[in-house]
Amino acid sequence: MIVRFVWLWAMSLLLLALPGAGAAQSLSVGDSGAPASVEVPEDLTPETVRDLVAGLTDAQIRQLLLERLDAVAEEQQEAAAEATEAGANLFYHATTGAVQQIVISVQKLPVLFERQPQAFVTFYETFGGSGILQMLGYFAIILAAGFAAEFVVNRLTRNWHLSSADPVQDTSRSAFRTLGKKLCRDLLGVFVFVAVARTVAFSVLPPEMLPYGGIILFNLVALPRIAMALAGFLLSPKQPEYRFVNTDDRTARFLSRHILGFSLLIGFMLAILEFNGINGLEAGETRLGFWLNLAVHLYIVWMAWRARFGLVDMMRGADDDVSAIEERVSRAYPWFAIAVSIGTWWVVNIMVSYEAWELLSTTPHFKSMALLLLAPAMDTAVRGIVRHLMPEMSGEGVVAERAHIAAERSWVRIGRVIVFGLVIIQIANFWGMSPVRIATGAVGEQFAASIIEFLIVVATGYLAWEIVSLVVNRQLAAEMTASGAVPDEEAIGGDGGGAGGSRLSTVLPLILLAAHTAIAVLFALIALSALGIDTTPLLAGAGIAGLAIGFGAQKLVTDVVSGIFFLVDDAFRVGEYVEVGDTKGTVEKISVRSMQLRHHRGLVHTLPYGEIPKITNYSRDWVIMKLKFTVPFDTDPEKVRKLFKKIGQEVQAMDLYKDDMLQPFKSQGVFNFDDVGMVIRGKFMARPGSQFMMRKEIYNRVKAVFDENGIEFARREVRVNVNAEGHEEDAADMSRVAGAAASGAVQAGLAGQGAAPPKDGP
Repeated sequence: MIVRFVWLWAMSLLLLALPGAGAAQSLSVGDSGAPASVEVPEDLTPETVRDLVAGLTDAQIRQLLLERLDAVAEEQQEAAAEATEAGANLFYHATTGAVQQIVISVQKLPVLFERQPQAFVTFYETFGGSGILQMLGYFAIILAAGFAAEFVVNRLTRNWHLSSADPVQDTSRSAFRTLGKKLCRDLLGVFVFVAVARTVAFSVLPPEMLPYGGIILFNLVALPRIAMALAGFLLSPKQPEYRFVNTDDRTARFLSRHILGFSLLIGFMLAILEFNGINGLEAGETRLGFWLNLAVHLYIVWMAWRARFGLVDMMRGADDDVSAIEERVSRAYPWFAIAVSIGTWWVVNIMVSYEAWELLSTTPHFKSMALLLLAPAMDTAVRGIVRHLMPEMSGEGVVAERAHIAAERSWVRIGRVIVFGLVIIQIANFWGMSPVRIATGAVGEQFAASIIEFLIVVATGYLAWEIVSLVVNRQLAAEMTASGAVPDEEAIGGDGGGAGGSRLSTVLPLILLAAHTAIAVLFALIALSALGIDTTPLLAGAGIAGLAIGFGAQKLVTDVVSGIFFLVDDAFRVGEYVEVGDTKGTVEKISVRSMQLRHHRGLVHTLPYGEIPKITNYSRDWVIMKLKFTVPFDTDPEKVRKLFKKIGQEVQAMDLYKDDMLQPFKSQGVFNFDDVGMVIRGKFMARPGSQFMMRKEIYNRVKAVFDENGIEFARREVRVNVNAEGHEEDAADMSRVAGAAASGAVQAGLAGQGAAPPKDGP
């Protein structure tokens, strides 16, 4: 009984899980081989499935299961066959099919020379000589009306005109505003011209002449003028002081001139193809479009090659801080333009191989190619916008400057990603495709949707990466600038022990590393899932690897955990001078498992956190510097105290030290007596890092004040008393003894200085 219940429950779940389980099914199986019909309801639920299966025999259940599995297998085989066929079809059209279109176009050259004159003959026979003259008269009236209306608009907007009398603009923002006014004026003139000319054309032209009016107005007049307006906006060939892109005068004039020629060639191509269509000559019959399209792309290749050096400068921009990648991309741009032109031409051949004439009639290839070739202008625009919208540099010094440059580059990269996404979406719209429908005709809608989702996830992850870097680096620069975390070796005397950064500036690099790691792992898993890859084994493998690392690398775990507690205890910060055992140095860098100490003589020590028994911090909050001076026994200590007090007040009043000296220099009285004199000690309290410069200043002032007041520093000496009434031999002996004693004292003094050198560092 239990076995049958489990069997029925499994069958219920299987019937619900199988595709098409909700459709009505009919099963014909007899009790003893005779047919018997079993109706499967359309809306299946676990209860109805259990009721249905409870009334079936084991043979009927097996038969029903086999039928459903066979249906699923057939559906999968059909889907696989369709995908294989679609992939093979795409490969054929992208290679053999495209090549065949070239061969066919060459073969139809005689047909072209034979059929094209017939189109002109058909046009002449339709209107006759008088009709053509009448059409030309109508066109003259239409064009005159359009240009007259444009002249009136230009007079009304003459203050928008860019003339040599205008003041030279100093910034890209002003140039953009001035050139933008000129562009709007030119485009407004073209719009008014087309609107008025079109209205007049509909008023005076007979219906059979209206298509030719559209050919003249849009393809041969409006299109070249719009191209010239855009070229003037981007290149400003006549007035380089307003030029928005970075290029020389020769390149600007060359590109502007040939953009006009390029637009005229495209306009002529569209006009002649429309003319042939009106007069009964199909595009595929003569393949005239192939040769005109080839001429257009060869023209672009020639332009890119002739202006390659100017295009490199245009892509590089006027900024001095161009990265190595930007430099390589700039140098590769002319080749990119050539590749785009050739690639677009090949795509057109593929579309012709598919016989997608309706799609090509909207010229998506020309629009896509123009959008891709405008990359230098768009990139320059992004950099210009970022440069002008960026706030002023926060703080002063090297750290603030580096942070400002890094933030600017992050914004530029974010802008580039956004522009790239918009370009891809716009190109998809040119080809009549939504993001989900891209490539659906060849590889399937599900795969196309997965590709688009993958690209969106990657772009979003990159934007998150850049935004986190931007926020953390900006905060890090503000913290380091505010705390003065970059020490000046001249200011601190080269002895180390400077003040460190804030606690936040120490932790922020680790936070940035953790955030970058989390973003990379998270979005990588999401992107793989978007492609249909099961990430569960990856997560399981990562868990097993983590356990293996945890058991096999206990020392690493010890280092990481110890570092976490050191940071929680705020034992050290980046920039502070610390002592760990016999090792001293400034904390230069911290990582997950170790810290690096830079000795003030240049040595770098790397210490794992797990090997640090204790840390002595010389740079936290304040330091006390104690100085010793040895004076003769007959010196008045009270006089020295007053002199020290005066020196302390003078040093504390100095602008260089008034903010860093927390307590002024003062005397601590007689500290000790030795065989030379009295040892008098003084002290002062200062902020970490400034005590060494204060010490130098105090030493200099003490020396000067002692000289002014007749106080000498005690020095080791030997006194010899000689009896004048003694014999000469005794006097000579005593003189020799005194000389030997003095020599020994000097040697002892020198040896004492060499044996006890002053300590370096805090």
